[in-house]
Amino acid sequence: MSFDRTAIEQTLDAARTKLLSARVPAGHWEGQLSSSALSTATAITAMELFRQAGGDRRTASSPPLTQLISAAFDWLVDHQNDDGGWGDTVDSPSNISTTTLCWAALGLIEQSSDRYADTERRATQYLEQLMGELTPSHISRSITSAYGKDRTFAAPILTMCALTGRLGRGRDAWRSIPALPFELGALPHTWFRRLGLSVVSYALPALIAIGQVRHVHRPTRNPITRLFRNLARKKTLAILRNIQPSSGGYLEAAPLTSFVVMSLTAMGLARHPVVESGIGFLVDTVRSDGSWPIDTNLATWCTTLAVGAITSGSTSSEHLDTDSANAIREWLLDQQYKVEHPYTHAAPGGWAWTDLPGGVPDADDTPGALLALWNLRGSDASDDSTDDRTLRSATLGVRWLLDVQNLDGGIPTFCRGWGKLPFDQSSPDLTAHSIRAWATWRRVLPRDIQSRIDVATEKAVRFLLKTQQIDGSWRPLWFGNQAKPNTHNPLYGTTRVLRAARVTPIKNETMTAWSAARVEALSWVLSAQRSDGGWGGAADLPASIEETALAVEALADVLHHDRIGVLPPGPQAETMGHEKPAGGIEVDQHTRAATVASVQRGCDWLVKHTHGGTQFKPAPIGLYFAKLWYSERLYPIIFTVSALQRVCDLPVDMLDASPGSASTVSGRGCTV
Repeated sequence: MSFDRTAIEQTLDAARTKLLSARVPAGHWEGQLSSSALSTATAITAMELFRQAGGDRRTASSPPLTQLISAAFDWLVDHQNDDGGWGDTVDSPSNISTTTLCWAALGLIEQSSDRYADTERRATQYLEQLMGELTPSHISRSITSAYGKDRTFAAPILTMCALTGRLGRGRDAWRSIPALPFELGALPHTWFRRLGLSVVSYALPALIAIGQVRHVHRPTRNPITRLFRNLARKKTLAILRNIQPSSGGYLEAAPLTSFVVMSLTAMGLARHPVVESGIGFLVDTVRSDGSWPIDTNLATWCTTLAVGAITSGSTSSEHLDTDSANAIREWLLDQQYKVEHPYTHAAPGGWAWTDLPGGVPDADDTPGALLALWNLRGSDASDDSTDDRTLRSATLGVRWLLDVQNLDGGIPTFCRGWGKLPFDQSSPDLTAHSIRAWATWRRVLPRDIQSRIDVATEKAVRFLLKTQQIDGSWRPLWFGNQAKPNTHNPLYGTTRVLRAARVTPIKNETMTAWSAARVEALSWVLSAQRSDGGWGGAADLPASIEETALAVEALADVLHHDRIGVLPPGPQAETMGHEKPAGGIEVDQHTRAATVASVQRGCDWLVKHTHGGTQFKPAPIGLYFAKLWYSERLYPIIFTVSALQRVCDLPVDMLDASPGSASTVSGRGCTV
């Protein structure tokens, strides 16, 4: 098999040009999330209930709510799946949660159109197949079982069903909805951990609003609890207002904001500032086609990923001029939270996924920002040539990541915790991302932080060793594959850990186990490649541009460091106290040949399926809160640029030489 370097370089040039042209006028990247039937259904309900309560929000530049509601209903009708249900994206299979919310929204309107009536009929048939009868008890049981012990999304879905009349009328409509302890919102946030309460601050808006509307319509019979909740209503409503971002959108998300708006409106509070601000957010974020995305944007996340792709190559300075790089760096520095977050009470130092006020600092965007800031110093920058502002920012960010590390050694998303809910669970992909950020900045940081990084890195490696699956893969938390029954995406998780593997040499006995784990991970990635050269979330799944590019990037990384034997000059050169740590994965000749062949076939797949870097169809591999799927328009472009740039940086003779036919890979004995 020969390597068509010309086709790869041409595809890379076209994809890079497309990525650079996707910047907003300010110079960074904003991207575009997929439209969401769930977001659209909840926004419809919030606005219609608000309208029925006598409210409207109309300015010279915004249409009346009736027009927005009508356009949104038309969008739902147009995007109903053939089976009668709706998925989280227009490319997603139907699911019970999204379909239930769309069905509930349809219950708000008079069926003046045969088209609407047919849409509701088909949705009813779909849900009856899943739930049996559409009685309140069946609906409640089905939705609750879908989320288990976590009520943070089951309760809002059932509340919307009650508000739209799908659970009956009057007090009985609320019988199946759990009484959320909204009074806890009045407690100091530090008490949550002390009392062992499974309440996270990003859930507070739903906890307060949904807990209150349920209490209003079906108050508890316990007189003491009822009194306590009555007394807590005013204070928790004030808290709800205080934590509302200036944009009006909680987490910049239409669903969460809509649940709050519809709940308060149903309590007779349509004129409350929270409601009016929330309605304003919905009006401001609706798309021209009548839909809403699951979140407004992932600007910070997309920018850090794009910077990594653009600046990773040996010729990166040719593609991002100094002025552009400086503008992006200043923008990223401005996104860092320099004070305690008013919403989640997160310590200063982290970055959120968005530049909008509803974002929350997390442990994936923070290492992403740290890596981007390092890369934006310029290709000719020495290790110590970092300006004071960037160095202070990086120091604060590294400390934030170190402080959030869980006792098990892994890195959670938002805060240290018990690992019982997604927000505090240690995740392999976040842990690997943090390892890379620590290693990148270690050399230029104070010695006390260097020592903390060394300890934290070894703990993180031990966590990764414990969480590696028996087949050699790792499972991520915030990315998945909707075609896989358990929705896991081991391809994403494993490639992220492989990229971190080269910067984690450990000086003690952990190194032996870690080296074996890396070879097993490499073996898994090679075995997961499809016969057509692409990758999906696992070997038996359809390939996507995103997943194929992630695999090619990781394998090219292995080839690069396997060849040179030591880490490149830079901060990694003293990682964990080694002068020249062995950063490559020790593989035999058969495995190296198989890796080369795999990269060649993966590149051919990317050239073909991106039409030479000109066409990119995004796949819904992203997971939002409550396991909601999304796709991002920039993901396939960014990942392709990053992968092909890594391949083009390999020595010419490495990939031009024919690696031969199938080879047996060491580790788990897969054949490639």
